[in-house]
Amino acid sequence: MDLKYEIYIDGTLEQVWNALVDPEYVKQMYFGSVIESTFKVGDTLAYVGPGADGDQTIHVYGKILAFKPNSLLSFTHFTGKVYNPDTENFESRITYSLDQAGEVVKLTLVHDQWTDNDPSYLGSQKYWPIGLSMMKTLIETGKLLKIS
Repeated sequence: MDLKYEIYIDGTLEQVWNALVDPEYVKQMYFGSVIESTFKVGDTLAYVGPGADGDQTIHVYGKILAFKPNSLLSFTHFTGKVYNPDTENFESRITYSLDQAGEVVKLTLVHDQWTDNDPSYLGSQKYWPIGLSMMKTLIETGKLLKIS
């Protein structure tokens, strides 16, 4: 049931890291949403932007579990209440790990610790290959994929 993906990106650790945490990068990859967090372990994290609840729709939120710049970002994952009013009952975890692999960066994404029957599982399973492809393309070419 865990979702795990590994991709190799022709960029620096700093570029890939910025794609994960810099609001301007995130905004390009997440359809106008930005990431809001202090990035201190225990503090909150939220992806906020245009959506069903207006310009400040909370799409995903959680708490920072681990944060090591250019190396590791892990947080709990809940979908916004606009998508699931019972979201507190469906916690999972997202972990990004970065490693230098020769002249490129290996990005490993693990989305695990799913609650049984989590209604966001299938959407996450569908989205991650697209999202990671968008990140890779943006870092390597400066362009976004045009996916409908």
